[in-house]
Amino acid sequence: MRRDRTALVALAVFLAVVVACLMAPVYAYWAGVQPFKSTLDAVITINGEQRPVMELPTTGLALGYTPIGPTWELGNYFLGADNQGRDVMARLLYGGMNSILIAAAATTFTLTFATAFGLAAGFFGGVVDMVLSRILDVLWAFPVYLLAISLSIVLITQGITIGPFVIDSGSLWLPIFIIGLIYIPYVARPIRGQVMSLRNSDFVMAAIGLGAPPSRILLKDILPNISTTLIVFVPIMMALNMLTESALSFLSIGVQPPDASWGTIIQDGQGLLYTRPVVALAPGIMIVISVLSLNVFGDGLRDALDPKSKIKLGRAS
Repeated sequence: MRRDRTALVALAVFLAVVVACLMAPVYAYWAGVQPFKSTLDAVITINGEQRPVMELPTTGLALGYTPIGPTWELGNYFLGADNQGRDVMARLLYGGMNSILIAAAATTFTLTFATAFGLAAGFFGGVVDMVLSRILDVLWAFPVYLLAISLSIVLITQGITIGPFVIDSGSLWLPIFIIGLIYIPYVARPIRGQVMSLRNSDFVMAAIGLGAPPSRILLKDILPNISTTLIVFVPIMMALNMLTESALSFLSIGVQPPDASWGTIIQDGQGLLYTRPVVALAPGIMIVISVLSLNVFGDGLRDALDPKSKIKLGRAS
């Protein structure tokens, strides 16, 4: 069906972005550039002519230096340089690798804890449900970005120490933890509702009547029945986490130097919007493509896994 084909195309687009970003070390080695080191005195050859990466402007007051613009030659500053003479293409690929890694890891974090909270609250009820629901309500009460910014500002200077586990302020695990934490209530609540409904179903009541332990009921009877919801949440959460990470990194409270992400590259290009707009536009376009493809794929996945949606699409086709 048409919607299924659109979802597959969207998935292919996102996978192409992932593969391109994973090739970042190969591209940097082939191009002979160092994406995380300033190269203000670098010189490149374009059409047999040597040109400095940081050029003196030829108009206006001729103050300062302007990074070279896109050469459109792969391996030779294809997208030009930033204000420190670094290859934008190489940084775009490395930044994308970090952005996708953070989004995927934060999604795993969110789904793992949200599923645990939702299963426990929905199945056991009573005091367990009350305590877990109040914890989720506290997180739910804060606007997502306000909570993320607040946690980032507090933790970015000192990191996190939980017993033997230490997360440094410059580690990628810090934005993963923050982003993964703030979205737990948004996944745990629908999971809890589904589990409460399944708790009163005939097959679960039969398992309880036969004396099956709660762990067996949760893992064998309930968890498989909510797996469809969890699968649908994956692309949705990936898209949300990618946007949140980019926003935090743009505000300098996400990914920290020398690491890069699409958000940090947009920040780097903010001062070059009038002279070298591609520095900021390139990562912005990559975010749009990735988030849009994930959303389209998520919609198609939801329709494919929802029997009612299948019936509607079958009638329409």
